[in-house]
Amino acid sequence: MEHLTGPILYVLIAWGVVTAVFMLLLIRRSLLASHEDDQIFLDAAQEHMAREQRELVAKIETLSRPLMTSGIASGALLLVLAGLCAGDGRKKVAGVPRIIPGDWGKVEAGWLAQPL
Repeated sequence: MEHLTGPILYVLIAWGVVTAVFMLLLIRRSLLASHEDDQIFLDAAQEHMAREQRELVAKIETLSRPLMTSGIASGALLLVLAGLCAGDGRKKVAGVPRIIPGDWGKVEAGWLAQPL
C-alpha cells in the first residue's frame, strides 16, 4: 500500500478534524433537543419550567451557526480531497501505455513503438 504524503495528507487530517467537530456539535444539539419539551406553560407556578425551556431553545439556536459552518467546511474539504485524489490517480495513469487511435500498430511516445 502506498503512503499518503503531501497535500492529500494535510487535507485528509483537516477534513477529519472538521468532521469530528461537526459530529460533536450534532451530538450536542441532539442531546439538548431531547430535553426540550413541547408544552405551553400557562400557570405562574410553572414559570421556572418555561424559563428553562427558553434557555434550552436559546442554547440550541446558538449551535445552529457553528453546526452549519462546520458541515459546509467538511463537505468542501471532502470535495477538495476527492479532487486531489483524482488528480493524483490521473498522474499515475498517465504513465500507462495507450494505443493511439487510428494507428493501431503503435503506442504513445515514451514506449517502444512495436506492432501489437
